[in-house]
Amino acid sequence: MNPGSDAEHRPASVPKLAWGKEEKEGPGAAPAQQPEEVEQFQPLQKGAAVQRTREQERTRGRFRRTAQMVCKFMKRIREEESSVVGTVVRAYSPIFKTKTSAALLDMLVEEGPSSPKQVPAMVRYIHQWLVANEFPEYNLYRPLLDLTEAQPSDVVMALLRVAPVCDRAALAMWKSIMCSPRTAEPAMLVLLEVLGSWPEHSTCTSDGDHTAVLALAATVVMWKILQLPCVPHVVTVCFPCLFVHLLFQVLFSTLDMPEEVDTFWEGCQQQHGLATNPSSFAEQTLKALLCRLHYEDVVVAMEDKGGWDTLLCADTHHCAVGVLEMRRASEAVCSAIAFQLLGLLSKDTPCRDLAALAFLVEVLERLNLSECRDSVLEFLSKNLQSECRGRRRLALRGLVVLGTTSASMARRMWSLHERLVELLQENDGVMLRMTTVLLRAVFLCKEAPMTSTLALQLAEALLPLFDNEDSQVQLSSMFIFRDMLDRFPEEEKKALKAHVRQSLLPLSFHCHDENQRVAEASQETLLCAAEFLKQRDLEKLLKNQKLWKFTECLLAEDSSSVAEHLRRALPYLQSPQEPLREAAVRFMGTAGRYLRGRKEELQLISEALEGMENDISVPVASLAVQTLYVLQEAQRAPYSIFDNLHDRLRRAWRRRPRLSGLGWLRCWSSAES
Repeated sequence: MNPGSDAEHRPASVPKLAWGKEEKEGPGAAPAQQPEEVEQFQPLQKGAAVQRTREQERTRGRFRRTAQMVCKFMKRIREEESSVVGTVVRAYSPIFKTKTSAALLDMLVEEGPSSPKQVPAMVRYIHQWLVANEFPEYNLYRPLLDLTEAQPSDVVMALLRVAPVCDRAALAMWKSIMCSPRTAEPAMLVLLEVLGSWPEHSTCTSDGDHTAVLALAATVVMWKILQLPCVPHVVTVCFPCLFVHLLFQVLFSTLDMPEEVDTFWEGCQQQHGLATNPSSFAEQTLKALLCRLHYEDVVVAMEDKGGWDTLLCADTHHCAVGVLEMRRASEAVCSAIAFQLLGLLSKDTPCRDLAALAFLVEVLERLNLSECRDSVLEFLSKNLQSECRGRRRLALRGLVVLGTTSASMARRMWSLHERLVELLQENDGVMLRMTTVLLRAVFLCKEAPMTSTLALQLAEALLPLFDNEDSQVQLSSMFIFRDMLDRFPEEEKKALKAHVRQSLLPLSFHCHDENQRVAEASQETLLCAAEFLKQRDLEKLLKNQKLWKFTECLLAEDSSSVAEHLRRALPYLQSPQEPLREAAVRFMGTAGRYLRGRKEELQLISEALEGMENDISVPVASLAVQTLYVLQEAQRAPYSIFDNLHDRLRRAWRRRPRLSGLGWLRCWSSAES
């Protein structure tokens, strides 16, 4: 220091006692590194020596001893290069009750640490001084902010180590750091990094300490900060990242924790009077964050769905995340949260991936995909290949949202078509519905011709879906089937004809479906199939709306396959829809005409019709009885009178009254054409 400018250069918080009479009587003190010169601190006045009183001698002695201790402490701080520096603070604890301690810290910070490894000791010093001085007369926050601004990572990590349970003194330090524009953002970034790693993190203090409890300690800090009357602005700025980390903190704290963490948590419970476990505490902190940032409706909605309890179980955590309705937030907030999630997914944490997937799917409709389209699609595509059904279902749901709302995204999904065809084999109604919807969107945007290999795989997978109980699955599968036929190369049609022939009978039955949309889609698909096979008679009947003649014409043109068609028709006798059961019974009568002499097939028909005699629908039961009677008579009678029986049955059916929803029975429809 320049002896002539003490007032200009000394720190503002240096107490008057530390400077003593130098301020009044002349030049400054000797350097702090030379404690032996303290005795010569006060220069002799000109003239006769001043007689000191006994009380002045005692004051001077106390000051000398304190100053010597301060100088030695400073020297030890500068020399210390290891975590043992904590012992320095404890050895000089008497300093904390002296007024010179504020001046000491000002001097230390002003000179700056010669190495970052000295920062933890300074942080300990500030904390101990605040512990010892509950109502400090002097302000140590300015040097704390200077130190944090210079070394934010070391200060934050050291403070978490020094006071992990966040006592009164630590909270005062955190409040000062988080409310200052100079230090709030860099300190929050370090705190978020610690929050995001459980139970151990890759960050440690400059003096090498690595503690497993710091992630939970950081949660305690955030909980205390959120309880402040005025939440620091940096919390609002960092909300997306903070929200994501606390969300996963709930998950990680439900897992097995090291003994060190259990011990730490017991200390937290004692310090703050907590009666909860770490996972419930993390959940409370998350709720506090949402409420302080005015997302109370999200908290209430989760409560109504029982989502908060679900969030506390590791096995169901992802389900709760999926119903966390952050869709209520703005597009910017949802996009920011999505970016945070995608950034975390590079780490190998499967349980976090599942929760991230659930949340991404939940907010997809609110995202601005212009900046994260590729990342989202890559992540969803990756999970579509997973062996976990839950992951596949979530990935499909997300892809459906993307594919049905953006034609460009649907085109980009064409590379997934082989996997989607495989998923058509899933024995899961929800997944089948999403898969067919997504395939339909993808096919709509694909203009290239269909390859024969893909067409054969598709046809084999799609045919059983015409009879699916979900009408959406039926509609989508029929659309894909039609689109496939339209795009199939003319020169390769022969490879697909067998599968298309198999589609004719089920489609003809569903032309009578109770669901009008399914009935119309079936008729359109049936016409497309007939045109593909170039069966002009079938085309003509369909175009003229003569559906009641279709099955007879079909059997007449393909009499060699009657038994095969018969076996495909049998399940429709058990359909929950009356019109389909009626169509199946009529088909049995028509097929019986082509199966004369084939006892095995006729017996199969007889047994099936006998089971229909007690059908819940009286018209269907009556039709089954009459059809069975005609077939049995036909089996007993010579072939020469078969036509006579045919006419008798036709006349009997014609005399039947028209029944609501049933229409005229036309099993032997050729006689009525």
